[in-house]
Amino acid sequence: MTPRKWVEFAATSSRSLLLSLPEKHVRSSSSSSRRYHGTLMAEEAKKLAAYAAVDNHIQNNQVVGVGSGSTIVYAVDRLAERVRQEKLNIVCVPTSFQARQLILQHGLTLSDLDRHPELDVAIDGADEVDAALTLIKGGGYDWKIFSIQVFFSVSLHFHLCETPRCHQAQRHIHFLFLPQNRGCLTQEKIVAGCAKHFIVIADYRKDSKALGQQWKKGVPVEVIPMAYVPVSRAIARRFGGEAVLRMAVSKAGPVVTDNSNFILDWKFEHAQNWKEVNTAIKMIPGVVETGLFVGMAERVYFGMEDGRVKTRDPPIN
Repeated sequence: MTPRKWVEFAATSSRSLLLSLPEKHVRSSSSSSRRYHGTLMAEEAKKLAAYAAVDNHIQNNQVVGVGSGSTIVYAVDRLAERVRQEKLNIVCVPTSFQARQLILQHGLTLSDLDRHPELDVAIDGADEVDAALTLIKGGGYDWKIFSIQVFFSVSLHFHLCETPRCHQAQRHIHFLFLPQNRGCLTQEKIVAGCAKHFIVIADYRKDSKALGQQWKKGVPVEVIPMAYVPVSRAIARRFGGEAVLRMAVSKAGPVVTDNSNFILDWKFEHAQNWKEVNTAIKMIPGVVETGLFVGMAERVYFGMEDGRVKTRDPPIN
C-alpha cells in the first residue's frame, strides 16, 4: 500500500472510530477532534497544491526532480496517474531515499544526476515560504497519522478503549507509521539547482510574510559530525539565537542524514538578510549546506483552506 493510501485509510478509520463513540465522549474530545479536522484540511490542501503543480508543469519527455516530504507523496501520486493515463515518458531523479522509494512504488522510471545532470523541472515542498519566495527546507516532518492522534488522545484521556471494537482498532493502528524525514536539505538543494524550473508546493500553514512567522523550529544546517559544536557556537556568536543538534525520535542519538552528517536547527531571533546569512554560514568550516533556499523557487503553489490554490511568483525588482 502506498503512503498516500495509508494516509487515506488512517483518516477514514479514525473518522469512523469517532462517529461510533457515544456523543458525550465526542463532546469531551472536541479539542482533539478540532486538531484532527485541521490536520485533514491541511492534507487536502497539500493534495490540491501538488496536483496543480504537476498538472501545470509536467509534460511529455521530461526529466523531473522529485523532492522529499509529506506534500511530495501527493505529487508523485498525481505524476504516476498522469503517466499511466497519458502514456507520458517521464524520468524521475530523487532527492532522498524516501523519494526514491516513492518513485519505485509508483512504477516510475528512476534515474540519478550521473545519468541526467540537467533536469527540466524539480518539484519539492517547504517548511515556510516568505513574500520574496525565500524558503526554509529540511526541517523534517513527523508522520503522525490521523487515526493515531485521535485514537490515543481519546483513549488516554477518557479511557474509552474497553470495547472489542476499540481493542481491534488499537491492534491494527500500531502499523500505521511511515518513515520520518532524515534531513535531506543538501540533496534537495542540489537537485533544485540542476533544474531549469524549481516549483514549490505547500499548504496554507507554510505561507508567511517573513521567515519565522509560522515556522518556529529554525533554519536547518547540515554539518560534519565532528564540527557540530564549533559550528553551533559560531552561528550563535555571529547571528544570535541558538543552534541545537537535532535529536532522533525513533532511536537514541542525533538525526543522521543520508550523507552521514548531523543537523543543527538554528532558532534565529529576528529577520535577517537571508542571502548574506546563507553565504556566511556556508563559509563556516564544517558546514555542508543550509536549509535556506534564496532566489531559487520560480513559483509556489499554496493549497488553501477554502479549496483554492494560490500561486506566488518572485517579486519583480
